[in-house]
Amino acid sequence: MIHPMDQPPQPTSPPPRRPQPQRPPEPLPLEGLTVVAVEQAVAAPFATRQLADLGARVIKVERIDGGDFARGYDTAAGGLASHFVWCNRGKESIALDLKDPRGLAVVRRLIAGADVFVQNLAQGAAARLGLDAATLCAAHPRLVAVDVSGYGAGGPYADKRAYDMLVQCEAGLVSVTGTPGQPVKAGIPAADIAAGMYAFSGVLAALVRRGTTGRGGPVEVSMLESLAEWMGHPLHHTMHGGVPPRRTGLAHAVIAPYDAYPTADGERVLLSVQNDREWRRLAEQVLGRPELGMDPAYATNAARVTNREGTDALVAQALGALAADEAVARLEGAGIACARLRDLPGVAEHPQLAARGRWREVGTPVGPLRALLPPVTLPGGTEARMGDVPALGEHTEAVLRAVGMTDEEIAALRRDGVTA
Repeated sequence: MIHPMDQPPQPTSPPPRRPQPQRPPEPLPLEGLTVVAVEQAVAAPFATRQLADLGARVIKVERIDGGDFARGYDTAAGGLASHFVWCNRGKESIALDLKDPRGLAVVRRLIAGADVFVQNLAQGAAARLGLDAATLCAAHPRLVAVDVSGYGAGGPYADKRAYDMLVQCEAGLVSVTGTPGQPVKAGIPAADIAAGMYAFSGVLAALVRRGTTGRGGPVEVSMLESLAEWMGHPLHHTMHGGVPPRRTGLAHAVIAPYDAYPTADGERVLLSVQNDREWRRLAEQVLGRPELGMDPAYATNAARVTNREGTDALVAQALGALAADEAVARLEGAGIACARLRDLPGVAEHPQLAARGRWREVGTPVGPLRALLPPVTLPGGTEARMGDVPALGEHTEAVLRAVGMTDEEIAALRRDGVTA
């Protein structure tokens, strides 16, 4: 028998750890900044939504007769317009008639206390109201003022109407999108998005400059110039190579195989072979034809592009015998880049977005709606502020009171149709 005193020492439980105080999340980068926007449609609203997501207070000035016309584009988002829901969360909406001097005076009072002003009115309209960037920055040196337009303030196209599809055509995007027999526009408002993102980055750059020089300054962004910048690859290919890239549908103009191929269960899987080593792996591990890796008709990318029809037929035959899941598994096993050709319901249920917790709900006048977090993840556990989508004029009275207007003044503006 072992005497109790001879027992080996028993492990003791560590003392309970004191709970660590939770660090509050870092403040959003633009908290404390005020943005005033006389905006409509997509380009400027998309830019200012980025600012709102990062913590800025965004006051959206809308027409009294229906507001931003993007509110009427459709009713797909639970009765609201999908464009408007996408581009306008986190903003305060005030409705004013800027043709009335009293309405314009309200905007001027708001601008006097703002850090940023953004407008994308029709060409010349802002200047007639004294709301163009140059005029405002001359009066308010610390203000960052942004003019967003279709074609820029000067040149022969300055006064042309500029809608997204028209600018896609003028910038050449349509010429390289589609099939050999049919050019098509992009399925998203690419010119608007390009201009919106350059306006957003332009604001951030000007705010950094203001931090070092004390001066904000005017910023100008045009849809044409923004989208022309995005056309860099086909533009350089044409200017310096002499030949525009061909329209090739989902295929790549200068790489093969690079296309979507039907699978046995009716789906389509896209794959991309970027070099000849990958082609040899594809030939051996997916096509089951290792000899094709060294066949002069297929061994190099140049040969495969020349013989695109035969290359595509070989890949289509192999993938057509497999279900999509098996096709993706084999391609990934061979180290070949691939993707499913998803429809929009498929994107809404994408397993990667779900696994990374990218969906949130935002409040709207018709109730909560799903929306994606912005793609920039901030440090310190700070999450972008995804505020509510405002009803037209929802914040008019509160904003007017905040700039010092009395009940009588507000009532007079409402009575005279200057505000709603």
